[in-house]
Amino acid sequence: MSDKAAFHEALADLTGQIAGRSLDCDLQTWLNQTHGPDSDAYRQLKAGCLAGVAQGWLCEREGGGIRYGRVFKADDALHRFSVDVVDMQDIAGPHHTHPLGEIDLIIPLEGDATFDGHPAGWCVYPPGSAHRPTVAQGRSLVLYLLPEGQIQFTR
Repeated sequence: MSDKAAFHEALADLTGQIAGRSLDCDLQTWLNQTHGPDSDAYRQLKAGCLAGVAQGWLCEREGGGIRYGRVFKADDALHRFSVDVVDMQDIAGPHHTHPLGEIDLIIPLEGDATFDGHPAGWCVYPPGSAHRPTVAQGRSLVLYLLPEGQIQFTR
């Protein structure tokens, strides 16, 4: 997967599989079993993220030591999920809440990087949850799927 259109298509396929499901630990388990680090889907999404970073259409902004960017706004093809990707190394990002939940794909790049304590794979936060996203023990890309693109940064 080497371009933005192919990346969008792969994400549309994935979001089609999760649309309408509750954002909870059952979804996290299913994602890790079905689309975990040993799956073709994970490898495709990782390759798409790496290509996007290399080509400059992913993680094109930088602030506070974090590279980030919203690559796709929530649209019908993506089943009303927005897509953001961040590149973090041994850092905690800004605290925020997830009004409708958040689905994270964790792609370690250096070391034994974890995201909020989770290794490579998927992490799901339910509606109303909050956190200060933290990458520890290395560098990781994290792809965020946000229902309706909703996120609220706190002070």
